[in-house]
Amino acid sequence: MTAHHLDQAEDIMIDAPTIAQTAEQPTAVVHLTIPKDAIQREMGPARDEVVRTLAAQGVTPSGPWFSRHLRIDPAQWDFEVGVPVTTPIAPAGRVKNSALPAARVARTNYRGGFEGLGAGWGEFDAWIAGKGLRHDGSLWESYAAGPESGSDPAGWRTELNRPLV
Repeated sequence: MTAHHLDQAEDIMIDAPTIAQTAEQPTAVVHLTIPKDAIQREMGPARDEVVRTLAAQGVTPSGPWFSRHLRIDPAQWDFEVGVPVTTPIAPAGRVKNSALPAARVARTNYRGGFEGLGAGWGEFDAWIAGKGLRHDGSLWESYAAGPESGSDPAGWRTELNRPLV
């Protein structure tokens, strides 16, 4: 392991996880089923399509943008990119209505650049397992503060959610 990798491991920052009950939250999303290595190429345009569709309909998001992963396997990711809304939208192009589920979730905040999210999830999943809890394999990330909030990734915050069974 290089010193750089050791530094990255020390920089993993998740807040103390909690258990929460979520209410169903209506969302406007683009659903993607893509190879894992296409995520950086596909996620931004999907988010931009949601933003343009909402703007055209005069709809303001009711919270930060998110990605909800329905199924993750090494080759292919099945997920939605979108924003919460207060009422359903008129579907347009790839943008459709969906919802974040009403669920009992383990939740934490990851602090740092997006490249460290995988390690943050690893730390979080270890906490879940250590508490004797099981998740359903799905997850969602809400991007509470990212590049739009400042250029220093130390100030970025991503809320991590794992529905429990």
